[in-house]
Amino acid sequence: MTVAVDIEAGRKRLEAERRRVARLLARSTPIEGCGPAIPVAPARGPQVVEIPHMVLPDEKSETGYKIERTGWRGFAAVREADIFDDLTRRAALRKDKDGRPGQSPFSKGQVAVARRYRDLVERHEGAGIKCASLEVRAAAGPAGGGSFIDAYIDEGREIAWLRQQIGAGAAMSVRRVRPSARGGALARTIRDRDLVDAICLRGSSFRAVLSDHGWSPDGKHVKALLVALCGCLDRMQGHSVRPMRKRS
Repeated sequence: MTVAVDIEAGRKRLEAERRRVARLLARSTPIEGCGPAIPVAPARGPQVVEIPHMVLPDEKSETGYKIERTGWRGFAAVREADIFDDLTRRAALRKDKDGRPGQSPFSKGQVAVARRYRDLVERHEGAGIKCASLEVRAAAGPAGGGSFIDAYIDEGREIAWLRQQIGAGAAMSVRRVRPSARGGALARTIRDRDLVDAICLRGSSFRAVLSDHGWSPDGKHVKALLVALCGCLDRMQGHSVRPMRKRS
């Protein structure tokens, strides 16, 4: 029995595989300037460099404080990129009329509380009563009879408070938009909580949230969700948002 071997096709497959592995290694290799102990991790995904800082008292400074880098031996740290990094990157690509990069649609406080909410929920749901989370153990302090459960309950209370601030309002209500404008009769109301969980916890895009609820993913609807999310994040920071009164 004679078997025909296509040597040229084999070379092309090997070359394609080399390129695939090279792209994978490029994405998973820590960015230059990061600590040497950070491993190559393909599962890490896109990365963002962070420079650890610490605010210290300084008598010579006008403010009385100074900011110092605290990275190990001057190295930077790295973390997994999230949806807010992606939105900031996309905004920077949109230049204004003077050619300057666009600004992030979120303030630093909004991003911080969104990530705080995500980290709390992930840690709390992953810990459970069995205390599988080392972070919760560390937050609980020295070993003690109720140290873990106290920390676990405290985190649960903080999550409940944040969700109370999100509220039960609607980011996109079907009653306020004509069926033809919202994309069809199958469109469902998008609650504030649904929006926050989709963006902050699952890293979904605004267009994905719209599509999942039956809305047409056009720019007008994306902008409405962006405004609604910013309002939710402001409330989660403790900023009260008063409804505007109509003038008589």
